[in-house]
Amino acid sequence: MELLKLMAMDKEDLSIISAYMQDAVFKPADLDFQSRDGRFLLVGNRFVWEESNGKRRRGFERRRSALHFNRVGAVRSRGVNRRDDDAVLSLLTVNFVPGEDEPGGRVELIFSGDVAVELDVECVEAQMSDLGAAWETEFKPAHPLSDV
Repeated sequence: MELLKLMAMDKEDLSIISAYMQDAVFKPADLDFQSRDGRFLLVGNRFVWEESNGKRRRGFERRRSALHFNRVGAVRSRGVNRRDDDAVLSLLTVNFVPGEDEPGGRVELIFSGDVAVELDVECVEAQMSDLGAAWETEFKPAHPLSDV
């Protein structure tokens, strides 16, 4: 399979990137805000959902991928301990919430375990790129429904 490269310029585009990045795993050190350049970068291991459908003889795949956002003015987080080298953050979804000054607003990166990162953005401008070959994994992420 060829390396995947996607760009998002609006909320709908971002929802496609979110689907490809669902269940990507990161270490806290993999998150980087470059304030001078207005860029927020995440580099992690995404689950290759596009290759997981149907019955297959071999296992599933993960691939090293980067996701970055441009035009970021500020970053806030909840539940991220940058000093915990053993922590693993599992990305659930990426949302855009328009602000009063559209096209500006807030990008929300929602992780499992009540962890979140919010980016104040001038507009949606994001890119996702696979960085290399895939490797096999036995486990497919699952999200069982819980009683609410």
